[in-house]
Amino acid sequence: MANLTDAQFEAAEARGRTILETEPRARSARYDRKSGRVVIDLVNGCTYAFPTQLVQDLQGASNDDLANVEVEGLGFDLHWPALDVDLYAPALIAGIFGTRDWMTKELARRAGQAKSPAKAAAARANGSKGGRPRKAAKV
Repeated sequence: MANLTDAQFEAAEARGRTILETEPRARSARYDRKSGRVVIDLVNGCTYAFPTQLVQDLQGASNDDLANVEVEGLGFDLHWPALDVDLYAPALIAGIFGTRDWMTKELARRAGQAKSPAKAAAARANGSKGGRPRKAAKV
């Protein structure tokens, strides 16, 4: 372990106290089978819920595995033993449901599924021009 000066140690303790006072922490968590959501009761009295299909590591898990959720790490972590999944509660509350790469792909996939009058009109306009241009053959 690195040798810390008294000043560094005190600064680290101050950062820890600030995190404990300001970051959202879970008091309890449970899986609601009816809605397909994990419900987190926070230490500040608020409640947060999220659908499991939005979370990278929880997609496709069984109801029984999802129901076995534990709060750990002073309320900062949610743990699913059967899935070997640990999620950081403040990140979930901030809407971070997976890795940056996975989140980018998931958001793009969902955006591509969106239907709107503007998107339909653009597709018709492109179709009347002959559709998507063919790729040039590489020689």
